[in-house]
Amino acid sequence: MNDNKVAKSVAKIDIDVYFNFRSPYCYLASKNMFSIFDEYDVNFLWKPFGGWSGRSSPERVKTKIHLVRQDVARSCRKMGIPFSPPPVETDPTLAGAISFAAEKEGLLKPYIIEVMRKEWAEGHNIGEIDVLFEVADIIGLSRGMVEEVSSNELYLTQMDENWQEAQSKGVIGVPSFTVEGQVFWGNDRIDSLKDHLHELRLRKI
Repeated sequence: MNDNKVAKSVAKIDIDVYFNFRSPYCYLASKNMFSIFDEYDVNFLWKPFGGWSGRSSPERVKTKIHLVRQDVARSCRKMGIPFSPPPVETDPTLAGAISFAAEKEGLLKPYIIEVMRKEWAEGHNIGEIDVLFEVADIIGLSRGMVEEVSSNELYLTQMDENWQEAQSKGVIGVPSFTVEGQVFWGNDRIDSLKDHLHELRLRKI
């Protein structure tokens, strides 16, 4: 039995999860992407971005924001989840930085879900530390850790490096999932990713 467990662990493959909290499509993905890791023997490698990384340029956003919000609103209605966009000036960088602390504390999943709920279901500006304090209180992350991370330049550097790495792999947007040279871009490609993992015989028994 122990040998089988070891063999199964060794067989795991890595999935890079490239994510920007400012993307409404990441909001949609946050509702079902964790099922990938519940159902398949894979390693979740969290690679958040800050600022505009992985998103359309500010000029492009101006021309497509209404279409995107209509599209996302339709998807939200179909999924039965609320949709209330945050202020246009919302910056996701701080939320991305604090996600590293949540990951270290084993709270990444509830952190992602709660941040996205605050931002896209309730319309809060997640660039404001008070909003992220509220998230921390809800999930059990200390405010002291939030303050510490918010002033640590290393996390900002890490997010920039994540974006550089993603581009080297052919990633052009978020959410994106990469596995063994394959890129699955978009919340609507999660099922395709699962099909790929199924073909690799990685489904948990």
